[in-house]
Amino acid sequence: MMQASRYLSGTWVVKCSAFLGYAFLYIPIISLIIYSFNKSKLVTVWGGWSLDWYVALFNNEQIMAAALISLKVAFISATLSVILGTMIAFAISRFGRFKGRMIVSGWITAPLVMPEVITGLSLLLLFVALESLFGWPASRGVGTSIIAHTTFCMAYVAVVVQSRLASLDNTLEEAAMDLGAKPPVLFFLVTLPLIFPAILSGWLLSFTLSLDDLVIASFVSGPGSSTLPMVIFSKVRLGVTPEVNALATLMILIVAVGVGVAMWQMRRQSRTR
Repeated sequence: MMQASRYLSGTWVVKCSAFLGYAFLYIPIISLIIYSFNKSKLVTVWGGWSLDWYVALFNNEQIMAAALISLKVAFISATLSVILGTMIAFAISRFGRFKGRMIVSGWITAPLVMPEVITGLSLLLLFVALESLFGWPASRGVGTSIIAHTTFCMAYVAVVVQSRLASLDNTLEEAAMDLGAKPPVLFFLVTLPLIFPAILSGWLLSFTLSLDDLVIASFVSGPGSSTLPMVIFSKVRLGVTPEVNALATLMILIVAVGVGVAMWQMRRQSRTR
């Protein structure tokens, strides 16, 4: 009886802790979504249900232009990060202790632990030095933002893909090689489908990190290339408006749909295997 009561009390504490933790995380998000439909201009005063702020959001040229820039930068950065990060993870996992392995490992670890302010400042100094030496980049803009975001996003991709390669069953690849598969065929027909869930997770993580980045983008972007977080930050400093709530709700919806599609794809592949 004593053990049963202790178990029940422990279970109750765990459930209450989980409930409070989720409430702390999601109640502000739910309230933000609800107040995005607020008819009143004041975000703390409820004035009834309305879609006026969503209409105003889509008519705001500054926010729409910044959203397009952010999506473009995030998509290209995530794609480049997946390509480079997968190559690095493959090299570290499959080529043993090659010359320069410690340097490559350090390159991967540095963006993960480096403060974003230091990363952004170092990239800014790098672009300024390149401009003075070679004349490129002529100015900070979308191109420099893509390079900067790819630099720190590919580290996350490399870590995710490397962990998947470390747990991969090598006998499948060995069987394919015994059947005469060449290295390119082996990679695209055997290895790539096996690590695709990790690659997809790395792409989604990179896309989210790039879309959410504010600090690094503030250093490497120039006039006419402000990303969406920069525009939101400049507006929030003057006060939160329901228009910003509507924008945040749409971003939450996009991220939720992306995560749902990724989970569905991973479950589908798991059932197929």
